[in-house]
Amino acid sequence: MPLPSLILASLLAVAGAEPNPVTVTGHFWAPFISPMGEPFRPHAPGEDMLAAWFLKADRNADGVLTMDEMQADAERFFATLDTDHDGHIRSEELVRYEWEVAPDVQLMSRTRPAADDSAANSAPDRKDGAERTSRKSRFRTGKDYGFEGAARYALLDIPEPVAAADTSFDGGISLAEFKQAAARRFALLDVERQSKLTLAGLESLLPKSRTAGRRSRSRNSPDARIANPLPPGN
Repeated sequence: MPLPSLILASLLAVAGAEPNPVTVTGHFWAPFISPMGEPFRPHAPGEDMLAAWFLKADRNADGVLTMDEMQADAERFFATLDTDHDGHIRSEELVRYEWEVAPDVQLMSRTRPAADDSAANSAPDRKDGAERTSRKSRFRTGKDYGFEGAARYALLDIPEPVAAADTSFDGGISLAEFKQAAARRFALLDVERQSKLTLAGLESLLPKSRTAGRRSRSRNSPDARIANPLPPGN
């Protein structure tokens, strides 16, 4: 029996969709979030996702990252966020980034219970002090952990690196603004003023808690892998 025209049209639309869409794969271990906000997610504990980003951005594979290469990498990521291809990341696309592409940047994402946390999902809304204390204890703020949003998984203390590129404060991020932000962030990371970045140099900017051991952790244990503050002198 021939397919109804509506179903056939739907199948053709799916077949003609753009290849390699941005998808989020959830793991209980943390991602690395690049200076421009792109999440790099490990497939197993211990994978070096900072190195994965560096190797992708180092287009000529010479072992150093230049400002031009970092801006080119920013342009590549911009293209995945600019879903309507109008040259701007606007509010709807920013919401998609913060909720679908990199939900890790949400400032209080630590407080959200895991999907299988049946105790958190089924707990009665009691009004006694014990329950209120229990609920309050789930919140872990910047005062306790030092960094928020993407800064917990990145090289720079920028909680929302995509939105932070909006220097004109007009509610949208142009490609020019995004590339200018890449240049500024390159300068912040270039602490030796060599006009180039090396993987070893970037690894040295990570706190020891993120580089030492890299052991697997249980689903509910605190995530010690947090970001560096802005390099000194900036």
